[in-house]
Amino acid sequence: MNIHIFQKITALSDLGSSFSNLLLYVLFFFLFVSLRPNRKIHKMKRENLHQPFEICFSELDESQLKEHDHTFFELVYILSGTGIQWINNNKFPYHDGHLFMITPGDIHSFDIHTTTKFVYIKFNDIYIHSAVFGAENIQRLEFILQHANHRPGCILRNQTDKLLVKPMIEAIIREYVNRNIYSSEIITQLINTIVIVVARNIAMFLPEQIDENSEEKSLNILQYIQSNICYPEKIKAKAISQHFGISPNYLGRYFKKQTNETMQQYILNYKMKMVKWKAVRIRTSRLCALL
Repeated sequence: MNIHIFQKITALSDLGSSFSNLLLYVLFFFLFVSLRPNRKIHKMKRENLHQPFEICFSELDESQLKEHDHTFFELVYILSGTGIQWINNNKFPYHDGHLFMITPGDIHSFDIHTTTKFVYIKFNDIYIHSAVFGAENIQRLEFILQHANHRPGCILRNQTDKLLVKPMIEAIIREYVNRNIYSSEIITQLINTIVIVVARNIAMFLPEQIDENSEEKSLNILQYIQSNICYPEKIKAKAISQHFGISPNYLGRYFKKQTNETMQQYILNYKMKMVKWKAVRIRTSRLCALL
């Protein structure tokens, strides 16, 4: 009888010990959670624009421009400074005179190496559809801007356009700072001109037959080719057809119908334009070094 009682007491003691250990574990767990630094889930910042266009200026000496995207278009001009522009997981070293085009949905940021002065020109569809461009130009302008190549790099491919844009940016800054009579009207006209110049540089790399009436799939194929132009394996007919889920034979016929040139012709022409553009940049850099 005494042995039976002792076994019950031992069992209850073991149960109490297990319960105490469990309670102790739970207390330690909650104590650990409460003492940990708060871990918040940071959502990528998305910026909105509540007016047709906006001009901003900033001077930064560290990378405060974290990864984010927009619901609007943005032109970013580098007045001075150096660093890296990141857009859609691609990077490009920047310096003074570079103009970047950020389209809605592009994920981008800047790594600042030396103190950089930025000029931001932000605009949305309301601005594009305003009367300043004329009804006959609005649809084409919207098409060109929406189908810009979403890769890093200065949007100005033409050296003469670079020389054209710089004094206009400087004039915008002067008018914005001085706020003289008709300053807002002058700024608006200057921004209109810059946007048209940007559209011209984007259109330089689109086939002539591609326009606002072209099918979205053909535009996606063109953007895929432009984005992978440095990767020969990715721009072969087989790789492109697999990427878009269509047969190689149909891809060739479809591309020719939409662009009025074969895919190989387009790839070759695009590469030649890229080489020409890079050659102009090299000559310009050497000339500037001599001055």
